[in-house]
Parts: sequence; structure tokens; C-alpha cells
Amino acid sequence: MNKLPQITLAFWIMKICATTLGETAGDLLSMTLNVGYAASSIILISCFLVMLLIQLSSRKFHPFLYWGVILATSTAGTTMSDYMDRTMGLGYAAGSLLLVSILLAILAYWRITEKTLAVDNIKTFKVELLYWIAILFSNTLGTALGDFLADSSGLGFAGGALLIGGVIGLVVVAHFYTRISGVLLFWVAFVLTRPLGATMGDLFTKPLDKGGLGFGTVGSSAILAVTLAIFVGWSTWDRARLAQRVQG
Repeated sequence: MNKLPQITLAFWIMKICATTLGETAGDLLSMTLNVGYAASSIILISCFLVMLLIQLSSRKFHPFLYWGVILATSTAGTTMSDYMDRTMGLGYAAGSLLLVSILLAILAYWRITEKTLAVDNIKTFKVELLYWIAILFSNTLGTALGDFLADSSGLGFAGGALLIGGVIGLVVVAHFYTRISGVLLFWVAFVLTRPLGATMGDLFTKPLDKGGLGFGTVGSSAILAVTLAIFVGWSTWDRARLAQRVQG
């Protein structure tokens, strides 16, 4: 059975919510709690690997497990990116370029070996593993790109979020009104939702005098966690309701 969710509007809402929560929760651990980027990355990557093993060993789609792994890739991606860009000194631009190269290499290998990058019918262990590796690096890339737009480009947190949101809007228009490959547009949108989450996360957490909304990492993470849980719970209920209707 396919262990991945259907790509609907609810999917994209939960994806943006999860990636934004990943940004705020990663910053909460590494900066607010002062654990540091390196130690936080080790902790969060370990959590990701444990959840990934559970996901890979499962035989059917479990919404809370799936979105838990998505959240784990996002939080780990946040601290990994910050470690590369700040502690190692690569900078946002160089870090983004490196991560883009890695992600393109993963997708190229996937495309060459499997002849498709479609995610609507993933059933083999190999393809599912490639799927999650691509997501981990896309979320790490998104943090670096989001920080570049918010900090280095001069757009600020709100400006960066509006720019990425506008590009995502163009992808939506292309999906409905052009013949551009739906698979290509999916991956473009999937990658772009992460820097959107990064800029939105900074917008929520940063103080008012720095262009943010002043909720802090704790308040923002709590709000986003509750919101994500509500949407995942609703999608689980709706999926069960539809399954009962089909069986009936």
C-alpha cells in the first residue's frame, strides 16, 4: 500500500505549518535553550532516524507518524543549516548552493534509476528512502534560503515570506493553466514551502523592533504545534470517514 498522503490543499497547509514549526522548534532548542547548533543537530537527526525507521517499517499510511517524520526533517534541517552557515562559516549563499547541488544529485539519481519522480504511488523501500532523503535535504536547503532572503537580501522576514509566497502562487497558476509537468511543479512547490516556513518562523519569533511579531520560539512553537495537530487529526478523521463510506 502507498504510505504517503494524497496531495490536496490540506496537505500543503500541513506542510507549511510543519516546516514553520520546524524552524521555531529548531531555534527553540539550539538558541533559546542554548543547546547549540552542533548538539541540536545530533539530537534532532537521531530523532529523525528513529522516526524514519518506524515509518519505513510500517505497512500502511499513519498520518501522525508521517507528519512526525516531516516535522523531524524540518527541525533537523533548521539546526543543520544553521550549523553549516553560521558555525562552519559557509554563509547563507554558499550553504544554499551546496544544498541545492546535493538535492539535485539525489533527485537525478532517483529519476535515472526509477524513470519518474512521482510521489503518488510509492511502494518500494528504495523509493521511499529516496523520498525521505530528498525531503531532509530540501528542508535543510529551505532554512538556508529562507535565512538568506530574510537576513542577507534586505527583504526582511515579511518581505521574504511574501516573495516566496508569490512564487508559490505562480506555481499554482502553472499547475492549473499550463502543461508543465505536475511532478516538476510538485517538487518546486515542495522545496519552496520550506523557505516560506523559515521566513514565517522568523516573522513569528523575532521581536517587534526587529520586524517580527514577537511571539518568541516557545509561543510560536506551541501555536504551530496545536494547529498542526488539529489539521492532522481532521485529515485522519476525514480519511476514516471516506473509507467507511466506500466500504458501506
